[in-house]
Amino acid sequence: MRQSARIDPTRTALLLVDLQEEQRPGQPYGVAGFETVLANARKLLAAARERSLPVFHAAYRRDFDIVPPRPFEPLSTGGRSTFSDKSDPLTAICHEVAPQPGELVIHKNDASAFADGSLTRALDEARTEWLFIAGVWTEACVAASIRDAMAQGRRVILVKDACGSGTVAMHQVATLNIANRLYGGMIAETAGALALMTGEPVETWTPERPVPIFFHLSDAADHYERL
Repeated sequence: MRQSARIDPTRTALLLVDLQEEQRPGQPYGVAGFETVLANARKLLAAARERSLPVFHAAYRRDFDIVPPRPFEPLSTGGRSTFSDKSDPLTAICHEVAPQPGELVIHKNDASAFADGSLTRALDEARTEWLFIAGVWTEACVAASIRDAMAQGRRVILVKDACGSGTVAMHQVATLNIANRLYGGMIAETAGALALMTGEPVETWTPERPVPIFFHLSDAADHYERL
């Protein structure tokens, strides 16, 4: 349901997930509408920095020296990861949202940005209650990070137009699935998220009960627009 919400900006932080060069159009893991995702993430990043909110960057970089290959993990003929290998320059964070000194960068070997514990410690130190999350891919690393944030008692604000996946349909369906179980959190667009960062009341979407949205392939886009 949509309702007016307001948060305490002093208890908020921003997490950007996997906004890396390998996600650009034309790359093997290009994200649909990635330029829009990047532009909106950049707005969130600028606002968070302006307000001195904690900012965290996560980047998938598969490093077998830290976490050896898992059972059934796809490998290249040279025995390296088939995607996001640590030696691949395309794992670099996009220059539009590049980290600044003092901003924690998590080079992760798993889907969730919380996997190695460093993000949890930093959020605890910052006394973070509300966590804005943006990035890619919505159904994979974004969703995994949201689940772990919620498990720790964080209240998540998913910025839906600052997220993306391999296709628009994949992103929309993933967002609806997240929305159905986003307990304690909310979904906003970039404009609303920017207002929330200032403490203004904003109309956002929040789940009033478990699985409030039953959707079909034929009407998923309509449900997504109503979030």
